[in-house]
Amino acid sequence: MKKVDIYRSVLRELEDWDQYLLDESCLPGPRANLELIKAVAEEGTEERFMNYLSLDSAIAPFGSAEEFLPICGVVGLGSLISQGRVELLELLRLFSSDIRWRIREGVAIALQRIGESNMDLLLNEMAVWRKGDYLEKRAVVAALCEPKLLNQQKHIDTVMQILDKITSDILNEENRKNNDFKTLRKSLGYGWSVVVSAAPEAGKTYMEKWLVNDDTDIRWIMKENLRKKRLDRMDLDWTSRWKAGLGMN
Repeated sequence: MKKVDIYRSVLRELEDWDQYLLDESCLPGPRANLELIKAVAEEGTEERFMNYLSLDSAIAPFGSAEEFLPICGVVGLGSLISQGRVELLELLRLFSSDIRWRIREGVAIALQRIGESNMDLLLNEMAVWRKGDYLEKRAVVAALCEPKLLNQQKHIDTVMQILDKITSDILNEENRKNNDFKTLRKSLGYGWSVVVSAAPEAGKTYMEKWLVNDDTDIRWIMKENLRKKRLDRMDLDWTSRWKAGLGMN
């Protein structure tokens, strides 16, 4: 039995979930208990998720065990949306800019849950979010640049188009010392390699356009992607050639 299934069985028998979740959260610590988060998302109710989402950074500060509860609430929204509650997408979007980065990671996980059940819905929504602020764009990149979602060419093509537009937006950005901008830049620093690896021929064409761009931040993003081993495995000659051209060898 998988660990997440064990957690689901335990939760079905519990009346007091909160203390159990706090005890098993692995927080404070470097990594929250992702298997337990998934179990809560599978077994929880809308009422429970909303209660957890009400715990703001004053009540459930970053790094505390209490932070685990709103993370579960955010991922739980992904479950509800994947079951047809599409009106909750607006609420989920609000949490993409939460000051707690683990909450923002929860949003990405929630979006991926939606994509696993309805990729077209996710892509349509991400086309809207990509016009938002830095952290909303970052949520788009983190959600879509996920191998398990990139298994149909039509979906990959749309993801590439969205990623291309987000990258293009950088050319018009002036406030590049903003921490939220740096967070977006970091996500783009791996996202391209994931999508290009899923569809090499089309992906390399998209990426080559940016590999020759002399914008400082775009150059940084492209170099970071070229350092990813997945691109070496995809096409070592291509990757080595571009690394040499950018002075990385």
